[in-house]
Amino acid sequence: MQQLAHKRKSLPEHAEIESLTRDLAQMRDLLVAAQTEESDCAREQTKAEQDVDQVRKRAARDQQRLDSGAITSPKDLTNLQHEIASLAKRQGDLEDVVLEVMERRESAQERVTELTGRVASVQAKVDDATARRDAALEGIDGEVATVTKEREVVAAAVPADLLKLYEKLREQQGGIGAAKLYQRTCQGCRQELAITELGEIRAAAPDTVVRCENCRRILVRTAESGL
Repeated sequence: MQQLAHKRKSLPEHAEIESLTRDLAQMRDLLVAAQTEESDCAREQTKAEQDVDQVRKRAARDQQRLDSGAITSPKDLTNLQHEIASLAKRQGDLEDVVLEVMERRESAQERVTELTGRVASVQAKVDDATARRDAALEGIDGEVATVTKEREVVAAAVPADLLKLYEKLREQQGGIGAAKLYQRTCQGCRQELAITELGEIRAAAPDTVVRCENCRRILVRTAESGL
């Protein structure tokens, strides 16, 4: 059950999803920034185009006045001609602004398209890893259910006081309350037992609960204990 709990916690998909989620958040932030830039450029383009239109209309009105012949004063004619020339230059400058903004907007739109695709790609990877993780967790949960029932059967056959001792030791000793005695060595603490301790264990009845003097875990004796 401990191994399954560890397996559940340490599935590689957990780290994969965490890494992909960070990448996805970064991509989304970049996408929002690109969308904001494109939106700002759109407003700036609209404003610049309106400015061009206003200058163009004003220049058209001035040109119409000039062509109408209604203005006869040389001074007024000169001033009007200068204004028309100034408006033409102003219009040219504003049209350059429009082109520059349009280029920036096009670049931002391309960035939005690129990042939208990257976000979709990373999201697909997140979805795939999540599906694999969920499937793995479902399998582990099935194993846990089976092992839990098996443990209940085994625990029911263990005397209550021994089970209580085992649980206490398991909590104190990192999840391992009982360990095999193999070739005179406790497999819990990996320490070889002293000769006197081995003698006491050898003399103990088969149903006597014996414990490692070093780590205090319950020792499980087998034919390979070296007694």
